Amino acid sequence: MGKSKGKKKLPKLKCCESKSRCGRCPLRMLKEGTLPDGYTVKHRHLVRVDGKKVSKKKLQKAA
Repeated sequence: MGKSKGKKKLPKLKCCESKSRCGRCPLRMLKEGTLPDGYTVKHRHLVRVDGKKVSKKKLQKAA
């Protein structure tokens, strides 16, 4: 069981607020530009640009 090379890391739905940001932190991914298209971060929560609700299933399709 190894890591697959083709999969991207999905962002968490909420930032854990630790000073050393984890690899899936939405704030870090926003800064690096690796968030999926159509998503942004507001108040440490992952949100969609169009205002619809964020779900893990739709997030996986976008990534």
